Amino acid sequence: MTYRIQKEARKESLMLNMGPSHPATHGTTRIMLELDGEKILNAELEMGYLHRGFEKTCENKTYFNLLPYTDRLNYVSPLINNLAYVMTLEKMLGIESPERAQYIRVIMCELSRVCDHLTALAAMCMECGAFTVFLYKMKAREFIWDVMEQTTGARMTTSYIRIGGVKADLHQDWRTTLKKAINETRKVLKDIHGLMSKNKIFLNRTRDIAVVSPEFAINYGWTGPCLRSTGVNYDVRKAHPYLVYDKLDFEIPLGERGDNYDRYMVRMKEMEQSLRIVEQCMEKLDKDSSPGKLMAKGIEPAEAIRTSRVKKAEERIKLSPNLEGAEKDKYKDILFDGKKYIVPPKEDTYTNIEGLISHFKFFMKGHGIRPPKGGVYFSVEGGSGELGFYIVSDGTDKPYRLHLRAPCFHIVSSLEEIIRGHYIADVIPTFGSMNMIGGELDR
Repeated sequence: MTYRIQKEARKESLMLNMGPSHPATHGTTRIMLELDGEKILNAELEMGYLHRGFEKTCENKTYFNLLPYTDRLNYVSPLINNLAYVMTLEKMLGIESPERAQYIRVIMCELSRVCDHLTALAAMCMECGAFTVFLYKMKAREFIWDVMEQTTGARMTTSYIRIGGVKADLHQDWRTTLKKAINETRKVLKDIHGLMSKNKIFLNRTRDIAVVSPEFAINYGWTGPCLRSTGVNYDVRKAHPYLVYDKLDFEIPLGERGDNYDRYMVRMKEMEQSLRIVEQCMEKLDKDSSPGKLMAKGIEPAEAIRTSRVKKAEERIKLSPNLEGAEKDKYKDILFDGKKYIVPPKEDTYTNIEGLISHFKFFMKGHGIRPPKGGVYFSVEGGSGELGFYIVSDGTDKPYRLHLRAPCFHIVSSLEEIIRGHYIADVIPTFGSMNMIGGELDR
């Protein structure tokens, strides 16, 4: 295989492969370097070592069954991946989730954003030699994952956000766990600022290294913290509000120079804003937490028309613990009121023939969710930037075409230009500041 870099190589220069087995390239990216000593004269990036055929796989799955595949894109913030896909489909179907479900979605997605930034900066700092910072950030992430596990039943690949709402209501003790996670995360962020933000060694490794101009960033399609580090004020949550973000008060941190340090600092400040958003959502849910909102509601008259045999069967049924929060009486607050788009309650599936038939038809080939013909694009603010799905429907229960707009693809694509003129050691913090996620990058 002939590479452009080999054709331009000078006789006195050294060719060096950095990755894909290099730990700082996370096993999925190869950087070919042309060196004069340790100075980088030229570079070429090769990606695709983690290509799984995500888009083609999704085209062979039903709209509901492909949801878990979105978890595996950015495996640190899977809930945001769920949200981007689900809201694209909701736009196609013309449906909207209940307000309570929207606040729950915001809480979970902002916690995911904090996890994403913690992981990105933990890796970046560790690769610069600050292993203590890595451990601190992992500690904070554990508290946040406790909240997620308590409500979703899983720590990472949750598949919690569903078409029309969410899988289950918040855990009954969610406030205690969430407040603890917020307090512990704030303590960690304070410690990290003390360790890194004015650390002379870290400043020398990041300040004025890999400086990116706003024009360069926009031309490459940068979004998210990396774009905002250059001073460009663009955030999907503000530019194109979705869910209840237009009802929440938060700021968009911006950088000044567009260097590695700004990319670090913007993420640090964004985590503080995400915690602020979560607290506002908690306050809103507390105000709306009337007994009817959190406790079991009475069965509606239309649903009460059952035979005595069915009533008795329903009274005897006890759902599995992993369905806690997804009971039938919670559906009105957490899912869209439309039988065509949601999985029937387990109480109905297990106790009456109508519920069983509805369950089978939802999952049967050729039935289930069938959006109208046409194409739709929708995007949300992911951990690395604008995360969007473009879906084309041909009227069947499977997407005719599905394309993912992966934010870190555009950012990492510019790496070879950014590192030219710098040194080998500068590649490590520069690559780390981009937050490369292999599952999202290669797909």
